[in-house]
Amino acid sequence: MKRVLIITYYWPPSGGSGVQRWVKFAKYLPAEGWQPVIYTPENPELTSIDRTLAAEIPAEAEILRRPILEPYGIYRKLMGKGASTDLKTLVEPGRKAADDGDVVTPISSGKKSWKQRLSLWIRGNVFVPDPRVGWLRPSVRFLKEYLKEHPVDAIVTTGPPQSMHLIGEALHKATGLPWIPDFRDPWTRMYYLKHLPLTRRTWRRLQRMEQSVLDSCSTVLAVTPLVQEDFQARTKTPVAMITNGFDAEDFAGTVTPDGCFNLVHTGLFAADGNPLVLWKVLGGMAARDAAFRDALRLRLVGKVDREVREAIAAEGLADRIVDLGYRDHAAAVQEQRTASVLLLPLRNDPDYRIILPGKLFEYLAARRPVLGIGQEDGAMARVLADTQAGITAGWDNENAVRAYLEAAWAAFRGEPFAPQPGLQPGLAATTGAVEQYTRTNLTKSLAALLDSVTA
Repeated sequence: MKRVLIITYYWPPSGGSGVQRWVKFAKYLPAEGWQPVIYTPENPELTSIDRTLAAEIPAEAEILRRPILEPYGIYRKLMGKGASTDLKTLVEPGRKAADDGDVVTPISSGKKSWKQRLSLWIRGNVFVPDPRVGWLRPSVRFLKEYLKEHPVDAIVTTGPPQSMHLIGEALHKATGLPWIPDFRDPWTRMYYLKHLPLTRRTWRRLQRMEQSVLDSCSTVLAVTPLVQEDFQARTKTPVAMITNGFDAEDFAGTVTPDGCFNLVHTGLFAADGNPLVLWKVLGGMAARDAAFRDALRLRLVGKVDREVREAIAAEGLADRIVDLGYRDHAAAVQEQRTASVLLLPLRNDPDYRIILPGKLFEYLAARRPVLGIGQEDGAMARVLADTQAGITAGWDNENAVRAYLEAAWAAFRGEPFAPQPGLQPGLAATTGAVEQYTRTNLTKSLAALLDSVTA
């Protein structure tokens, strides 16, 4: 069996789509002739725990854990426990501080304190490319010695954090081993970088780092077609694409709906992804139809920004919220499978059109109608249209949102879930289009890529 060294910051028991991506790859790689060797920190700064994912790791996997020194503890000592938002939650979208007033994405929030502004400057210009860069040199030293006694056939790095790619680049240059950097998100074209006060010198440094990784690796791996196209235009290195996906085993068995008209959102729900048009439409439907209001439930699974809850309440729907908070992956899947409509608003940012959220693929597996809100020409819109799983309505497209919800409400009452003019609502009826996103099929593609770079 061939061996692949996978360098990743996130690994169980933490949650998130980035963790699931490589846990699932590791789960199915042995069946494709590859033994995963996972290199990961033994003491990472994590904000969520999902111990159910640990059970997915195959017996064949070898796990290497090494200590990492991160700046967050130092920051807290300098700024004090009363700081409104610590460095980690401020600069990493999707993080949430314990005392930040339920702000899920502080980096893109409005007014910031001087401590927050200082934190952003330090994060952007001192820790380049990210606060895990201090793990680079000790990791390279350790892995160079490890590989002398325990050879592997290929190296994969997955980011963010993008400093993982710098570890892979150093090992690739030192050993000559084939190396694939897996970009779960873009690097210099990531939407939140514009919120960091980067100096021109820092920005040029980031661009040089990214270009060096793109040009020196064996093959670049992207997770969306638009990111693949962007990378391919900037390097002569081959750029492959393997999207995120879903594990069919997670969706086995039957589920029993509770009889309510459940609109379900799983995962982080941030203020910069607050679909005001959706709440407006729901508020109007509830005001006109008492039966609709009685049946409606807004089931929110995960951390929810205060502004989202306030916007729902402003439309008279506060009592329709079922805020479940954080749930493990298995519980989130159950919520997805019993939804009347799955809600998938993107971040309201033009740079987000190239991104495919990881939960999109689990939404497809749930075989429930998906109402996406975001760029109508973006990557998510392509997938929903191809699979006929739902629609993507623009942030101000009130007519499309209303038509889709009215069709879903009619279906809930037993009427046909019929396509509306200009829309393609459905239940992921194109089975073949959905099956391409199973973790087993995606792992076959990864194994074929590893085979090609090691041929």
